[in-house]
Amino acid sequence: MILIADSGSTKTDWRYLLPNGEVQAAATSGINPNYQHTTHIRQVLEQNLLPQLPGMQPQQIYFYGAGCSTEAKCGMVANALQALYPAAQIAVMSDVVAAARGTCGRELGIAGILGTGSNTCLFDGDKITQQMPCLGFTLGNEGSGSYLGKSLIRLYLNNELPADLHQAFQENYPETPAEILQRVYNETFPNRYLASFVPFLHQQQHHAWVSQLIGESFQEFFRLTVCKYPDYEKIPTHFVGSIAFYFADLLTETAANAQIQIGKILQSPMAGLIRYHQQGLNT
Repeated sequence: MILIADSGSTKTDWRYLLPNGEVQAAATSGINPNYQHTTHIRQVLEQNLLPQLPGMQPQQIYFYGAGCSTEAKCGMVANALQALYPAAQIAVMSDVVAAARGTCGRELGIAGILGTGSNTCLFDGDKITQQMPCLGFTLGNEGSGSYLGKSLIRLYLNNELPADLHQAFQENYPETPAEILQRVYNETFPNRYLASFVPFLHQQQHHAWVSQLIGESFQEFFRLTVCKYPDYEKIPTHFVGSIAFYFADLLTETAANAQIQIGKILQSPMAGLIRYHQQGLNT
């Protein structure tokens, strides 16, 4: 019995694999040890996960998460899970490992995440062999939801949006500039808050100004990450995440201009992760 989690800063998808092949699904809010300590993570699991999977006792837990980039951060999540499932073997890994396993399978490829945050890696079919630095939403995360939201908000607050978009934005988001800044600088999960403005960009994606904003963000993402891997033009680049999925046409167009071969574009890597673990591949 295996429990798999694919966690971003906004949401966590869970799948419980039973020996008879049955798969049970659950969903909770995002878990990110960059913003939550072990006690808080445990509370989220107790309040939201356990009621959805009552009585379940997994033998193995594979948690793939945003922010799980160091041994200390992984340990925070592992400790919270171990408190709830003391008999389980627990492995906590970065969400970029989930992207690689969920899209590349056992093949060579570049795996990218474009969700609330962004990340990439070069995967040889067994392990990650190279990874560009992930600088987080303050210094990096080009192409991500938080980056796009930050770009939009900065231009809005500086009165640099086209007049029609400025009016449309105010109609959708009546918050004052002071309220926006309060949520960005003084509340938890500012990256999640910034990404919450992406639905507006999706609604307006055919506006020339919006498509240029998103396209330039994708260009920066490719320039700073994918284009730095050796032979990137010859290797398929796969993507998971809501930004990649909902802006797939623009992502594909921008990639083609950068001589990047787009492979799979998936909203979630979970289906591939289920196949990976059902096949009993090593972690």
